[in-house]
Amino acid sequence: MIELKLNIPTYSSEKGLPYNWEDGFSIKTEIIENQIQVKANKAGLISLAKQLLLLAQDESPVGCHYHFDEYNSLEGGSKEIIISKI
Repeated sequence: MIELKLNIPTYSSEKGLPYNWEDGFSIKTEIIENQIQVKANKAGLISLAKQLLLLAQDESPVGCHYHFDEYNSLEGGSKEIIISKI
């Protein structure tokens, strides 16, 4: 069993959803044969988990979303991905 402690900020209406990345994270997305593939190193997987946990908080309203692309969080050539709370 691995114990992992994460610092997950709380959503606020003033600041919205903050991005919270681990040092050295790497995330790449591709569409291959109608499949969305997310490839990430350990820091990238932990970073994605933190974003999803923040989005899942009761304080995060329906409609909040993260928009990931090669300009703000994904490796070059990656396909954009938007993850929304419903």
